[in-house]
Parts: sequence; C-alpha cells; structure tokens
Amino acid sequence: MAKEKTQNPAAQGGKEKKPKAQQQPKGKAAPHVEEVVEEKVTPRLAESYKKEVVPALMKRFSYSNTMQVPRLEKISINCGVGEATQDQKILETVVRELTLIAGQKPAIRRSKKAISNFKLRENIAIGCKVTLRSAKMYEFMDRLISLAIPRVRDFRGVPDKSFDGRGNYTLGLKEQIIFPEIDVDKIERIFGMDITFVTTAKTDEEAYELLKGFGMPFRKREASEGAFGEAA
Repeated sequence: MAKEKTQNPAAQGGKEKKPKAQQQPKGKAAPHVEEVVEEKVTPRLAESYKKEVVPALMKRFSYSNTMQVPRLEKISINCGVGEATQDQKILETVVRELTLIAGQKPAIRRSKKAISNFKLRENIAIGCKVTLRSAKMYEFMDRLISLAIPRVRDFRGVPDKSFDGRGNYTLGLKEQIIFPEIDVDKIERIFGMDITFVTTAKTDEEAYELLKGFGMPFRKREASEGAFGEAA
C-alpha cells in the first residue's frame, strides 16, 4: 500500500503559519487589568486647622470672613555648616540627615563673597536649606511638635519672643538627634538648625495664637507679663 504523504510546510521550505493573537478592541482595557487609584490622605494638622483652629481664631479676633483667618504658608529649615570650608564631606552628612528629617532633599547654599579672616572663599558650599509646603509642611510640623520637641533634654517650652514683627516665628534647635528618623548610633557629628514658620498673620499676636492652636508648646506666661513678655 502506498503511504499517504503528510504535508509539512516547514519541510517543504514554507513557513508555518502561527495563530493570530486575539486583539482587544481599541479604547478598552484588558479585562484582567485593574486600575489602581491612590487615595490622598489629608495630614492630621490640616484637618485640625479647618475644624478647630479656624473657628477658635474667628472667635478670638472677631473675623467676619474665614479668608481673614491667618494660615501657615511654608516652613523653612536652614543649616549652617562652617566646617564645610575645610571638609566638604561634613556638608554631605548634614544634607543626608536633613533629607531624612524633612522628607525632601535640601538645596546647597554657597558663600556670596570671600572673607579671609574666616578662611572663606567666594562660591563655597557652607550650608543647606529646605522649604516645605502643603502636605509635607503639615506632616513635618506634626512630627516636630508631637515627637521631636518632647525629646529635648530639660524641656520647659519654646520661647515666644522669636517673632519678627510680621507674623513669622523662628525656632532654633541645637541637636538633630531629637528627630526619631536619625539613628543615634550612626551619626558622625551633632549639628543644629533654624526652623522658620512663615504665616499670613499681620501681627505677632495672631501668629502666636495660630501656632498655639496647632499645638506649639510655648512657655507659660507669668501673670505679671502681658503679650510676649511685656509688662502688663
């Protein structure tokens, strides 16, 4: 009996046709793909400002409109590193640790002119600065008030005399190790920083009440003192 010949396109030099993959209609996603929607979480202090601070300030200063209520615009953190003129690695350490504290990489600040007495040349990196706004601003302030400041040794409250007369407040810290993000066992040196709270308040008294509403632990004023330490 004659054997039946099977047709093999590959053996005959032809190309074997592969089945076409089913294509999804245009404009429609694959059925197994799920869209991931990220939910924005409002910082705790931002909610507290709307629900508690605003009504309290409107009652305290008799505002007629909520737009008159002062608010926090930004928080600026500055670190001066004078030793960086001799060793730039010190500044790199400060930048790395300040990034952990603020959650945002700081900008390098350079000298504007040369001063021979301080062995300072022009355009040398001598510090760093970071500015926080919106959600990062509220998150940093929450960690500062709730976790960092209570860890200061012999803490008795922050001074209320560091206002600039235009509603801005500056707080100086001597050690970065009060922040829980810093591992004490891995630090190379201790450095301080200046934290400036920029508000829309027109007077220092309004800025004081605003920061106090957020929970800033100011020192208790004595009965014989008026506003900001002045004699009553």
